[in-house]
Amino acid sequence: MGKWQEMTKEELETQYSPSRWSPRLDKDVVIEAHTKAVTEGTQKAQAFTQTLLNVPYGSGEGEKMDVYLPKKHIETFPLVLYIHGGYWQCLSKDVSGFAACPLVNQGIALAAVGYDVAPKGQLEMMVEQVRHSVAFAVQQYTGISCVYLLGHSAGAHLAAMVLSTDWAKFGVQPNIKGVFLVSGIYDLEPITHTYINDPLHLSLTVAQENSPLLHVPKVKDEVACQVLIAVAQHDPPEFHRQSRKYCQALRTAGWKVSLLDLAGTDHFDVIEKLSQENYLLTQVILNMISSG
Repeated sequence: MGKWQEMTKEELETQYSPSRWSPRLDKDVVIEAHTKAVTEGTQKAQAFTQTLLNVPYGSGEGEKMDVYLPKKHIETFPLVLYIHGGYWQCLSKDVSGFAACPLVNQGIALAAVGYDVAPKGQLEMMVEQVRHSVAFAVQQYTGISCVYLLGHSAGAHLAAMVLSTDWAKFGVQPNIKGVFLVSGIYDLEPITHTYINDPLHLSLTVAQENSPLLHVPKVKDEVACQVLIAVAQHDPPEFHRQSRKYCQALRTAGWKVSLLDLAGTDHFDVIEKLSQENYLLTQVILNMISSG
């Protein structure tokens, strides 16, 4: 039995409440500050880049993406699909373009993916929507040379679920070269015992079926896809444990994977700082894409 099974409900809820672990700000203030930071970062990115907003990738109302394009016209370019966090129940693509400027400056496009958060959306549906968005992007934009996934928190979970996709049913084989998973959750069972599950209504079966840790595909041949699992220094211990465990599971299955612990960051500014070109994680992402 793992350690989380021995925790009380109260201990588990503390472990899965990243806002309580930030040394910068009080738990409610840090969430407000995060919403403000990503909103302002997105407004700035929209002012400085060429954008295609609300591009439908499916027929559902929430199935839209915002695309941030490189200013210079280049024949082919890499695309980073950003999947936002918010514990599958808040935030949206509308405040998820903040990482665009450093990318488009290097000739890389960013698409912020929308999906139906709870209570409207159910988790299995969100997973399918994100998979669908990847298939749509590679079919829609012929100029895409390769695809990278970038997910934060719940978005890192959804990005990780893309790795186990059966692409045959989408009729496409996307060239996913890299996956950047930031402060994610890869085993959903612990959160079924917390308040986080109140709007999600996850059964144990659904939680297990949608836990990337339990669905790590074996690498059949020489896969060029690299996985970077990043965690903030001030993320809760459970987030660190889950990141290490998922990293190990991927490595065992033959994936190229690395684990990065970002000093001096918490669960929120670890992703907000991607609006800055000189931020360590921005540099790591740009280097992985340029050498990809």
